Amino acid sequence: MEIKGQVAEFIYKNDSNSYTIALLEQDNGDYITVVGYLPFIEEGDTLKLLGKMVVHQEYGEQFKIDTFEKLMPENTKALEKYLGSGAIKGVGPATAERIIKKFGDDTINIFKFEPLRLAEVKGISKDRAYEIGEEFNEKWELWQIVGFLEKFGVSSNNSKRVYDALGKDAVQKIEENPYVLIDIVYGIDFNKIDKIALSLGISKNNDDRIKSGIKYALLTSSYNGNLCVKKENLEEFISQNLEVSEEEIENNLINLKVQEEIVVEERETGGTWIYLYPMYKVEKNISERLIAIKNSRNIKFIKSFEKDLNSQESILGIKLSEMQIEAINQINDNNVSIITGGPGTGKTTIIKVLLEIYKLHGRKVVLCAPTGRAAKRMSEATGEDAKTIHRLLEIGKIEDDKIHNVDVNVTPIDGDVIIIDEMSMVDSFLMNYIVKAIYLGSKVVLVGDSNQLPAVGPGNILQDLIESGKFATVSLNKIFRQAAKSKIIVNSHNVNQGISFIGNNSKNEESLEDFFYINEQAQENMLNQVLSLCNGRLKNYGNYDFFKSIQVLTPTKKGILGTKELNNNLQNILNPKSSEKLEKQYGQVVFREGDRVMQVKNNYDIYWEKGSSDSFKTYENGTGIFNRRAWKNYEDKYAR
Repeated sequence: MEIKGQVAEFIYKNDSNSYTIALLEQDNGDYITVVGYLPFIEEGDTLKLLGKMVVHQEYGEQFKIDTFEKLMPENTKALEKYLGSGAIKGVGPATAERIIKKFGDDTINIFKFEPLRLAEVKGISKDRAYEIGEEFNEKWELWQIVGFLEKFGVSSNNSKRVYDALGKDAVQKIEENPYVLIDIVYGIDFNKIDKIALSLGISKNNDDRIKSGIKYALLTSSYNGNLCVKKENLEEFISQNLEVSEEEIENNLINLKVQEEIVVEERETGGTWIYLYPMYKVEKNISERLIAIKNSRNIKFIKSFEKDLNSQESILGIKLSEMQIEAINQINDNNVSIITGGPGTGKTTIIKVLLEIYKLHGRKVVLCAPTGRAAKRMSEATGEDAKTIHRLLEIGKIEDDKIHNVDVNVTPIDGDVIIIDEMSMVDSFLMNYIVKAIYLGSKVVLVGDSNQLPAVGPGNILQDLIESGKFATVSLNKIFRQAAKSKIIVNSHNVNQGISFIGNNSKNEESLEDFFYINEQAQENMLNQVLSLCNGRLKNYGNYDFFKSIQVLTPTKKGILGTKELNNNLQNILNPKSSEKLEKQYGQVVFREGDRVMQVKNNYDIYWEKGSSDSFKTYENGTGIFNRRAWKNYEDKYAR
């Protein structure tokens, strides 16, 4: 639906991304709360909003903004209110009243076409009149940009970024070359931009089009974890999708290389690889910095290390394996060390022993991991404080478009030995931040399971470092007695080694302790098995409560075994509809009080309130909604 009105008051506004909660005064004098992204908007502005009415559980009806258009004030009263709001620097209520009184209905034309006439108003000099007119007309340009960008698929929350990048001539620059948006707005739809550009008369073999297509293809590849692409694969993709010749692609690759927007790498192992420049810079930074740390003087070397190691075995009441001892000694001998191994192979025990030895010599050991859960697990296992990498580096929120954040400032790590756990989750951008923060002379210990899936972001850091052969590495493969009791751990190692997992050879499921395999072919039977296991059947093997200790994993979203149907069926049997429970329908999904939910997308900027504003004890407000892992990353940075 569409509504119009004047911004009466800001309740909340995020300066970084313009997410806004405001009161809008409509023509009939009624006020309505509006929420959404409103860049370039000031109190007193007249807006046309497109969106829909929603009902907030605590604050009632609100208008959720999809997009907006800023309008010129439609009468002198609205214009006076706009000018008096302070939107134009140096024009307050008294000056606004004098301007309107002097020029009346012609005021807007005076601002736009004869600004020097503003000097006819008492208190405004000719210089100030010129400045006021210039500022008014600059804001007029801003009013146009949101609607203009909308047809390119650029949302209002990104329009400020476009304006900051291109300036007041943004509309003209985009009309001349729509592809410039590809470099500014992360995740923008190239095909949509391309379609509009071609409709404006830009030819298929236009150099800007081909260069943007190349960069977009490389960026899209990074969403799948790749830092670079084989040249022949890239050329084939561009040729098919843009319908241009190999020669035209080659010419634009050369141009992009000269402009340092891409890097072309000829490898000794054969083949030519193409990087976006930031991707190459990140990989180069990591390799050069790690080599520099490795080759630095080993000033943290402990001469009595072997003696201390034997002593710690006795104190802790443990017997280390040969591989564990080798790994621990390797850390004393090298500035950069890698310890890899599957579950139950003793990685945590190594960390605990290292901690005790270095503490004995007054060395500061820093423990960190890429996620809040991993850091918490590390703390619980060692009894020492462990932080998320983001919290340790004090880098706070990194925008989704990491490619623009290669050179982000980080806090140097104050530590003699830095131990990073769950390294398989660390992508290239995060590793770049880490190595920038490590002083030469510090020791770095990278711990993780190289058989796990690589990080979500681009790069496969742990596996690549191991395969490079440049750094001291110990691969643990012995499963220790305690871990060997778990069939889950035994089977995970069997699968990695290509050995069939331990199946259920009898009808007695309990014989498999924490692992059993149920072979079903029919989907209906599979569903019934899952529902039965979640609805009390697992209590035969332990105190398993669905809402506290059971997680269902499925590889698909659709079908009766997909997430949607499974969640619906599980809700029906475990948290059925009740007159005593509140619920809310969103699309086809019913959210019911008592449901388990997962925050699948973090919003660091949205404003929230909780509890009653009448009671200080129950009322809370803040900015940002995160899942628990993300909150652990940022809780210190954004603590209220």
